[in-house]
Amino acid sequence: MFQLSKWKTIPILLTVLFGVIFSSPNLVSKDIRQAYFPEFLNPLVKGLDLQGGTHVVLEVDGKKFKSELLKQLVGDLRHRLRNVVKVRYTGLGVKPGNVVSVTIKNLSDVEKVLPELRKLTIDNSGSGFGDIGQSMGFGGPGANLYDMTVEGNKISFTFVDAGLNAKIGSAIKAIVKILGDRINSLGTTEPTIQRQGVDRILVQVPGLQNSQRLISILGQTAKLKFQLACDTQPTGPNQRPPLDCEAWPQKEYPTQNMWVQTSRKAVVSGEHLVDAQPAFDQRDGQPIVTFRFNTKGGVEFGDLTRKNVGRQFAIVLDGVVMSAPVIQTAILGGSGQISGRFTVPEANDLALVLRSGALPAELTIVEQRSVGPSLGKDSVSAGLNASIIGLIAILAFMLVSYRLFGVFANLALIANLFLLVGILSALGATLTLPGIAGIVLTMGMAVDSNVLVFERIREESRAGRGPLNSIEIGFQRALATILDANITTFIAAVVLFGLGSGPIKGFAVTLGLGILTTVFTAFTFNRLIVAFWVAKKRPKTVPL
Repeated sequence: MFQLSKWKTIPILLTVLFGVIFSSPNLVSKDIRQAYFPEFLNPLVKGLDLQGGTHVVLEVDGKKFKSELLKQLVGDLRHRLRNVVKVRYTGLGVKPGNVVSVTIKNLSDVEKVLPELRKLTIDNSGSGFGDIGQSMGFGGPGANLYDMTVEGNKISFTFVDAGLNAKIGSAIKAIVKILGDRINSLGTTEPTIQRQGVDRILVQVPGLQNSQRLISILGQTAKLKFQLACDTQPTGPNQRPPLDCEAWPQKEYPTQNMWVQTSRKAVVSGEHLVDAQPAFDQRDGQPIVTFRFNTKGGVEFGDLTRKNVGRQFAIVLDGVVMSAPVIQTAILGGSGQISGRFTVPEANDLALVLRSGALPAELTIVEQRSVGPSLGKDSVSAGLNASIIGLIAILAFMLVSYRLFGVFANLALIANLFLLVGILSALGATLTLPGIAGIVLTMGMAVDSNVLVFERIREESRAGRGPLNSIEIGFQRALATILDANITTFIAAVVLFGLGSGPIKGFAVTLGLGILTTVFTAFTFNRLIVAFWVAKKRPKTVPL
């Protein structure tokens, strides 16, 4: 007999109820949601094309990226030649054409240094510079970053293109995560941050109209270092610093004669920061940023302040001196503060970028635009109108074609729509125009599945079978056809998701979920409705 047991009926009804509950926030106003709905029930988030926002394309500054790598290589070479193999050398530096070369004074020492220097051709950092890549989980097996050539007692290093591209790729992975942390701290919803091509990153933040603040936050490299000030400071404009010092502009006084000269070596690096928060100075009430180091950084910072009481040191962020206080006493707690006549928003943003970590490479803005909400309103209106017209047309077609069974199909179609929107809402998905297209397509596919079932039932009835037998065999034999049709479409959705990006992925996700809900409602929920009708009416004929 055509019927469903309770252990099958209850899960089906609960699943549909889930869809109704989780899709319901999309049917009411924001005030009603805040007043009566629990926090875990949220509506679909509108994408950039529906509610406007900011669109930015960033590019890794390849020239500066290479320059930093070569500068780091020079430092590593100097350290190994002086402290590891301990040989005399000359001419160490970066030459035109992105070449680093060094000349070993004694030809007999060349063979001695080669094994040690060859280690520098392998990149084991994972991404960016130092240990940032490994600390963020982007480390991996070493790749050849440099080619090393030996001509007599002269040793040269040049980039390997494949290794350099891999280095940039790893840096971009780290940058995507860091930018995600920064943007999420702004309180925005569902930003899109993804790699484009070899060295570009796409950032889309729906609903954010203050593009200048976003660009300020994204563009800061946030490389923080603490350096001791040199004994001699500039007394006039364009004065060159001593060889072992370098000059930095001050945030408050950017003119040349007010620069600060510091040691070229960072005594403490900002990579050991674990927290940074905006605050107010208890002495004058000015906005400041407090910071806290991990254990290693706290020890280094404590040693710096303990050994240099009475000396001036500079807090340098992205090449600008934020403040240059005099060390009054040893700071052993692993924490401190940065002051620099900040405004409250500046202090908030500086703390935000310091918390998220330094970018392993500088970024330049390739494309920037703000999408106004008027375009989003037009898109929403057009999408809703298309969905409503399509839904009404489908409901009318099913009623005219199948009458009572058309009513059953329409109930299943509405349940399908609730279920799809409910799943998307529960997942916190972002609704875009391609997503709306996927929902409309799902409604058409759901009707197609019902048509297959009903036509099969009609064929069985015409073949002389009784009503109950026709209905049962119709559902059973239509299942294979429904699965074949939907599995092929699901494979296409998977391919679109795997190979596509941005809007294509959104369409693929909606289409894939729509296929799953369509199969469920067409074969289980629709079958349940028919089973209830059969149990109650005991029909003598099939009303098709």
